[in-house]
Amino acid sequence: MSRVAKNPVVVPSDVIVAMVANEISIKGPLGELKRILTADVKVVHEGDSLKCSATSSSKQSNAMSGTIRALLANMVQGVSKGFERKLLLVGVGYRAQAVGETLNLTLGFSHPVSYVMPEGVVVTTPTQTEVVLKGADKQRVGQVAAEIRAYRSPEPYKGKGVRYSDEVVIMKETKKK
Repeated sequence: MSRVAKNPVVVPSDVIVAMVANEISIKGPLGELKRILTADVKVVHEGDSLKCSATSSSKQSNAMSGTIRALLANMVQGVSKGFERKLLLVGVGYRAQAVGETLNLTLGFSHPVSYVMPEGVVVTTPTQTEVVLKGADKQRVGQVAAEIRAYRSPEPYKGKGVRYSDEVVIMKETKKK
């Protein structure tokens, strides 16, 4: 059995878990998330915890039990506490402004960049050079952050671009004569 799958997922009291056939639905104060389970993994809801176990002794089933357990833990955390990703804009004239469901970016191009937020992700801009993404689905929040960063990823000579708040950009030395 996978080492990750051995640990049960603790479900808080304000989170409701419902399982129908091969689909699990987790509902909490921040929303509802659903996931289709594979036949390789059996999920059991006992009291205030979820336990995952492999249905067979195959390598695939063992690996999927740990993966499903991690995904369920992220779903429980997402609907109860939520996930947050912070981006920083570094560079002269680089600005961000949140207008409703749209993020307007000025990144040194000849045109402004508008990014429409998908459902389930909320954007705020505390300052002009800071973007905060919040949501219940960890994968969706991370994907949106990666797509925004891809517009102008940090370059290694001056460090200009869009970067994660915890990202360390290793600077290169310029050419010498």
